[in-house]
Amino acid sequence: MAETSTTVLRPLCVDLDGTLVKTDTFAQALLLLVRTRPAVLASLPRWTSGGLAAFKRRVAQEVQLDPAALPFHFELLTFLKSEREKGRELILVTASDMLPARAIAAHLGLFSDVMASDGTTNLKAARKRDALIARFGEKNFDYIGNATDDLPVWEASREIIAVNPCCSVRRALKNRPARIFEDRPARLKTWVKALRVHQWIKNGLVFLPMLLAHELTTPELYVKAVLAFFAFSFAASAIYVFNDLFDLHADQHHPRKKNRPFAAGNLSLLAAAIAAPVLVLAALSTAQLLPPAFTGVLLLYLIITTLYSWRLKQLALLDVMTLAGLYAIRIFAGTAAYGVETSTWLIALSIFLFFSLAMVKRYAELREASQEHSGAVRVRGRGYCEADLPLLAGFGAGSGCISVLVLALYINSEKVVQFYNHPAALWLLCPLLLYWIARVWLLASRGELSDDPLDFAVRDPQTWLIGALSAVILILGSIL
Repeated sequence: MAETSTTVLRPLCVDLDGTLVKTDTFAQALLLLVRTRPAVLASLPRWTSGGLAAFKRRVAQEVQLDPAALPFHFELLTFLKSEREKGRELILVTASDMLPARAIAAHLGLFSDVMASDGTTNLKAARKRDALIARFGEKNFDYIGNATDDLPVWEASREIIAVNPCCSVRRALKNRPARIFEDRPARLKTWVKALRVHQWIKNGLVFLPMLLAHELTTPELYVKAVLAFFAFSFAASAIYVFNDLFDLHADQHHPRKKNRPFAAGNLSLLAAAIAAPVLVLAALSTAQLLPPAFTGVLLLYLIITTLYSWRLKQLALLDVMTLAGLYAIRIFAGTAAYGVETSTWLIALSIFLFFSLAMVKRYAELREASQEHSGAVRVRGRGYCEADLPLLAGFGAGSGCISVLVLALYINSEKVVQFYNHPAALWLLCPLLLYWIARVWLLASRGELSDDPLDFAVRDPQTWLIGALSAVILILGSIL
């Protein structure tokens, strides 16, 4: 009974990064600084010359994270609150700089004191252990950590508490009594979500030139199209990871995007920094199996999408025009991969159609933000405000109708008779496309459409039915 009382009264020291918060606050602050002020990149070598502690202090002075938006380990928070209610002293002990550490401690209101890096000493591993021994004495405190850097601290603590420990930490603690807090989702499922594998369906556009030109009997074309598909998919996933890194701060303030793997802290920022270049390398390696022209198109795609993630997505109208152009690039990539000519009608149709879908994405995003906040709102990281909603709807619906007009003009052109015995059957495609576009915008105006039209299309039974009917019409027009 006496041992229980002593345990309760022992100070409980809590690590910050990867423990209390499921991300690295210093790395996130540095990303936000580079994201908002790219010119500081030139100053980084000078800032690092004074040592890591001084570097952390300088970054902390330049940018402040919002503690309320950080991905906390909620099960651990519940435990800490219960310990606090028992009268136990809680100390936040972190290698992060004192400035953000104090801000987080003030936000939570749980900690009686903060021990952190001070601009001179980087309070990590052995230094953290020595500081705690000097303050409380060896084996006179309990410690909560998560990483191999915490192993020296645990050697000096009475009770070991680990949060989401990695494999090396688990091995080190295997024969020692330790309490484990674990709340990480399945790793494979998390990576599938982070790489946006469901978005790979967009890259099916590389097959369109071959399919619409009725080049369906040459196996070599299928092989090249599949290689092009995976090359673009790897590249797209790399950009999604890159985008998530630089949108981390904005995503953590978004009601749904805060659940993305990196924003939620379910995958580390280091993992993202490794995954992005590996995926780019995989994309370029796959491209080497195709003609050089395809590699050129893929590089163009990577450059434009990087610029989009870095800056273009923040510029009103230019962002949606870029998105529409990226869809057209995928079609050109198909031509470059297997040498089938891309129809100018197809390019025109795709530009207007995908401009409409990019507009509906922004419209739904802005409408959602306006519903959550009263008064005029501006979407974080975007160039739109609530007053733009009617204009976005007009641009988007109008562009969608123009895409139907382009389809009608194509059906009425001399080009269509090269591929279809009875092109008159294709007129049935026009009302189907018009209905689908009108329905998408109707749902968006009612607030029943998420800000991802692709996700809607994949889950929508009517979209699948319209797609099946369109395929039947195209087949009938060819063989009747």
